[in-house]
Amino acid sequence: MKNVLKSLFESFLRSRRMLHHFERWQTLLGSKPAGTASAAMPPDIARALSAASRADAGAMLASLHSSPQGLAEDEAQALRKQFGGNEVRHEQPLPWWTHLWQCYRNPFNLLLTVLALVSYVTEDMKAALVIGSMVVLSTVLRFVQESRSGKAAERLKAMVSNTATVLRPAPAEGAGAPHAEAVRAEVPMRELVPGDVIALSAGDMIPADCRLLAAKDLFISQSALTGEAMPVEKFSADRSSDEAGVLERDNLLFMGTSVVSGSATALIVHTGNRTFFGALAQRVTAVDQGTSAFQAGINRVSWVLIRFMLVMAPLVLVINGVAKGDWWEAALFALSIAVGLTPEMLPMIVTATLAKGAVVMSRRKVIVKRLEAIHNFGAMDVLCTDKTGTLTQDHIVLERHTNAWGEASDHVLQMAYLNSFHQTGLKNLLDKAVLSHAEMQLETRLQTAWRKIDEVPFDFARRRMSVVVENGGSEHLLICKGALEEILSACASVERGDEVLPLDADVLARIHAIASELNTQGLRVVAVASRVLAAGAQRPAEVAYGVADETALTLLGYVAFLDPPKESTAPALRALAAHGVAVKVLTGDNELVARKVCGDVGIEAGRVVLGREIEALDDAGLRALAEQHQVFAKLTPAHKERIVRALHANGHVVGFMGDGINDAPALRAADIGISVDGAVDVAKESADIILLEKSLMVLEQGVVEGRRTFANMLKYIKLTASSNFGNVFSVLVASAFLPFLPMLPLHLLVQNLLYDVSQIAIPFDNVDAEFLQKPQRWNPADLGRFMLFFGPLSSVFDILTYAVMWFAFSANTVAHQTLFQSGWFVEGLLSQTLVVHLIRTRKIPFLQSRAAWPLLAMGAAIAAAGIWLPMGRLAHYFRLQALPLAYFPWLAAMLAGYATLTQAVKGWYARRFGWQ
Repeated sequence: MKNVLKSLFESFLRSRRMLHHFERWQTLLGSKPAGTASAAMPPDIARALSAASRADAGAMLASLHSSPQGLAEDEAQALRKQFGGNEVRHEQPLPWWTHLWQCYRNPFNLLLTVLALVSYVTEDMKAALVIGSMVVLSTVLRFVQESRSGKAAERLKAMVSNTATVLRPAPAEGAGAPHAEAVRAEVPMRELVPGDVIALSAGDMIPADCRLLAAKDLFISQSALTGEAMPVEKFSADRSSDEAGVLERDNLLFMGTSVVSGSATALIVHTGNRTFFGALAQRVTAVDQGTSAFQAGINRVSWVLIRFMLVMAPLVLVINGVAKGDWWEAALFALSIAVGLTPEMLPMIVTATLAKGAVVMSRRKVIVKRLEAIHNFGAMDVLCTDKTGTLTQDHIVLERHTNAWGEASDHVLQMAYLNSFHQTGLKNLLDKAVLSHAEMQLETRLQTAWRKIDEVPFDFARRRMSVVVENGGSEHLLICKGALEEILSACASVERGDEVLPLDADVLARIHAIASELNTQGLRVVAVASRVLAAGAQRPAEVAYGVADETALTLLGYVAFLDPPKESTAPALRALAAHGVAVKVLTGDNELVARKVCGDVGIEAGRVVLGREIEALDDAGLRALAEQHQVFAKLTPAHKERIVRALHANGHVVGFMGDGINDAPALRAADIGISVDGAVDVAKESADIILLEKSLMVLEQGVVEGRRTFANMLKYIKLTASSNFGNVFSVLVASAFLPFLPMLPLHLLVQNLLYDVSQIAIPFDNVDAEFLQKPQRWNPADLGRFMLFFGPLSSVFDILTYAVMWFAFSANTVAHQTLFQSGWFVEGLLSQTLVVHLIRTRKIPFLQSRAAWPLLAMGAAIAAAGIWLPMGRLAHYFRLQALPLAYFPWLAAMLAGYATLTQAVKGWYARRFGWQ
C-alpha cells in the first residue's frame, strides 16, 4: 500500500504534478504524434524490435533456436534459467530495507523523531524514550502488517494467474525422427521465454513482445500503450512504411495489449523487462498514480483531523505560553498535543484491516487483487451483471436443432458441429455444448470427411463467425453461425428439405415467430447458414476468405440452447437487495430470453431496454434510463460500458460482473470490476475482484465482508477523532484556569502510546449486523459533526476530574501538580479505553453488542497498565505519584456518568443524523 499519510501533505501539489506526469506518460507510451513512442523507447530494444519486424519469419525462428512447432519443454526450461521470469521488475516486492524506510517516513513519524531529538538534547531521556517507542511501534507494526498483507495478496493472485497457449513439438515416433506436428499446452505467462511460439484468439492478453508468424482477421487493442480507443489490425507480413514507429509495425505485438478478434500464432522475441512495456515501466516508476476512491476517502477524512490539529496546537501554545510564562514548556506541550491529534496508527490499522478482510474473503472464494478494492466492494449499491453463468447454471446444453420451420434437422446439427469444431477463435459455451452433444453419432466421420480451408473469426460487430471447409470436391462450403438477426442480414434464401426458397416477407415473419416461440421458452437461438463457393482454379489459393464472402447465404435453421437458472440465484438476489444492492442485468441476448430468465429468478424485468435504444440517447438521457430500468438486452461492449458510466454519474458505486472479452470495457469503467477464475485473460486483468465460484451468493458474502472491513477502519477514525478532540478541549480549559500544566508532555505521549496500542485489535472486532445492511462510504462531514458532538462529552468529566482533584484532594498548587496530573492521566486513559466500547456500536455496549475478545483483552490490559503506572515502582520515572484509594470511587462514578451520558447522546444522535 502506498504511503497514505505522506500523500496527505502532497495532495495539494498533485493536481499540478499529475498533469506533467500524465503528459510524460502519454509521450512515452506513444499517444503523441507518430514517432515519439519509438524515440522514447530504449534504442537497443527499438532496434531489436525493428529488426524482428523486417526479418523473415524463418530467420527469426532460427535466430531464437526455435521452430514453427515451438520449443521443446527442456529447451524452454533452460532458457527460463537464463532469462528469468516473464515479469516486469516494478511489479515485484520492494527490498525489506526500502519498505521499512517507507513505513517510517510519514510526516507524523518525522515530527515524533524531531520531538525525541529535542528531548534528548535537553536531557529529557524519559520523554525521548517514550517518543522513540511510539515511532518504533508505529513503524514496525506497519512494516509487519504490510509485509504480511503483501505476501497474502501475492498468494491470492497466484491462485488466478493468467496462462498462455504455447506450442510444443509432438513427441517423435522414433529416435532422431523430426517433430512434424505441434501440441498445445497452457503455460503460466510468467514462465514464457524468448523463442516460445504461442497461439492467440479473442480475449487473450499478449504476454510478451512478439513477432507474428500467422494471423487471420487479427485485431489488437493497444490502448494500454497508445491511448487509442480503436483496435488495430495486424498481419503476419509487415506492410508499414520504413518511417513507421515500432508501435505502428503491422507484424509486432506488445506485452499489455489484448486480442479483440481473430486468431494468430506468434513468436516471442522479448520477455519481462526487455519488453516495450517493461522498459517504459522502469522509466516512469516516479509517475504518481491517480488517487483511488479509497485513498481519496482517507485523504478527505485525514484532512479534517489535520486542519483541526493545525488550529488547536498553536492555540494551546499561545494560551499556555501567556498563562504560564514558560514558552519552551508550552512549545513542548503544544507539540505533544499535535502528536496526540494525529492518527499515526492509521496506516497500520488500514493495512491490517484490509489484509484481514482479504484473507477472510479468500476463504469465501473471493480473491482480492487490490486491497483497496475492498472498500468499494462494501460501498457498492448497484451490481450490473451478465445473465449467463451468473443468473443461470453456466451449464449450457444443446436442447434443439431444427430447420427454419422448427422441424428437427440432423443436417443443421452437422453444419453447426463442423463450424464449432473447425473454428480456432474464442470457443464459448455454445460451441462446447455443440461439440459435446449426445446425439452427434457421426462426429468422427464428419471430422475426417471435411477439411478446413479457412475461417472468418467472430467479432462483436457482426456477431457471427464462419468456417470454410471442403470434402474433396471442386467446391468450398462456407458455414456461418451466429445471432439470428445478424445471420438473416446476410441471407438471401432459406432451406427446407431439398428446396431452397427466397427469403421474402412471409418467410421472414414465420422465421421470427418460430424464434420468438423458442425464446419465450428460455432457449437461446443461434442461426446456422451456408453458402457454396467456387474452389480450385476458379479461386486463387492466395486469396483468403473474409467478411465479404458472408453474403447471399442460405439459412439452414437453428440450434437452440438451454441454460437453466441456478437454484441459489433467487435467494442471493434477495440477500443482495436486503443489503441495499440493486441488481441490473446487462446481456447480449435478446429481450425474450432475458425476460424469461429474469422472471424465473425473481427479477421484475419491466420494460427491457434494447441496445439500439441506447445508441439513440445522449449521456443525460441514458443516465435517466439506466436509473429507471433493470434489464438491458442486445447490448454490445460499448453499450455495457456506457450504462456503467451513466450509473456512476448518477452517484452510485457500481460493480460490474463479467467474464468475457466483451465485458472488459465495462469492467474497467466500473468502481469495482468482478470476474471469475475461468474468465478470459483480458477480463481477469481488468477486474479488481476474482470469484473462484461464479455465484451471486459468493458475491453477497464478499459484499458483507467488505462492509465489515470498512466498519472497523471507520471505528478507529471516529474513536481517535472524538477522543482527541475531547482531550484538546479539556487542555484548553485547564490551560486557561490552572497555574500549572494539566498534564506534562511526557504524560500526554505515554497516554497516547498506550491508547494506540489498545487500538491494534480493532481489525479483529465484531461488527453489528445492522451496519452491514446498507452500503457505507467515507463521509468527512459526518466525521466533523461526530467530533463536535462526542468530543466535548469526555471534556465534561475531565473538568469534573479537575474539580475533584482541586477541591477533594487539594491538588491546587504547583507543589501538588503531580497528584493532579496523575489523577487526570488515569481518568483520561480509562475514559479513552471505555469510549472504544461506547462508540463502536449504536447499541448498549457489553449487553446488546460485545466487542471481540482481542479488543476486550487489549482494553483491559491497557486500563490495568494505566492504573499501575502512578501506583507502581515506575511512577517517579514518569513523573507521576500514587493516588489515594479514595480517588477510585470518584473515578468509578465519573466513568459511569460518562458512559450514561454518551449512551444517551448516542441514541439522540443516531435518530437525528444516522449512525454510519
